[in-house]
Amino acid sequence: KFRAGKRYKDLLAQDQKATGEKDALIVLMGRVKSVPLVAAAFESRFRLGSMGSVVGERFARGATAAIEHGVPMVCFSASGGARMQEGVFALMQMAKTSSALARLGEAGLPFISVLTDPTTGGVSASLGMLGDINIAEPNALIGFAGPRVIEQTVKETLPEGFQRSEFLLAHGTVDLIIDRREMRDRIANLLAMLKHQPTP
Repeated sequence: KFRAGKRYKDLLAQDQKATGEKDALIVLMGRVKSVPLVAAAFESRFRLGSMGSVVGERFARGATAAIEHGVPMVCFSASGGARMQEGVFALMQMAKTSSALARLGEAGLPFISVLTDPTTGGVSASLGMLGDINIAEPNALIGFAGPRVIEQTVKETLPEGFQRSEFLLAHGTVDLIIDRREMRDRIANLLAMLKHQPTP
């Protein structure tokens, strides 16, 4: 029988103290340059940025706020996947966040997904890859399962770096690779184009 080293509530309290955050997703409304938006960002130091019920709810509320205010949404992902301590409730967040993005799309509002290192598991298999534009940082690890797990499952040796952003760009899985120092200006320009506004 598996026994965790610490109780889940103690792990949460530990990460809350270490990060100053209540959970692994921060959602705010603001502007990038002059373009209004809802921005979400994973705090990877909080349970490795894993997605549990609070993360899913915050993301869905962020999408709802974007719809109510008629603004686009941008999410910066850095995640180890679904939060195992929450079991099926964590897995349900994949559907919840995907549904929230479907509503955002129905409202005609853009979603830009920014994949940082690493973005794996349930986050990569849901909200992470559902952007109207998917941006990756250079050399970011992006994928559902780890390379060894995949190779053991398919019984094949896979290409070097097949889960890195450069490989994914070459194979059409991501749209752009942008260095973090250029991200602000590039995202502002992309949002202006998607919203048919003058470039800020």
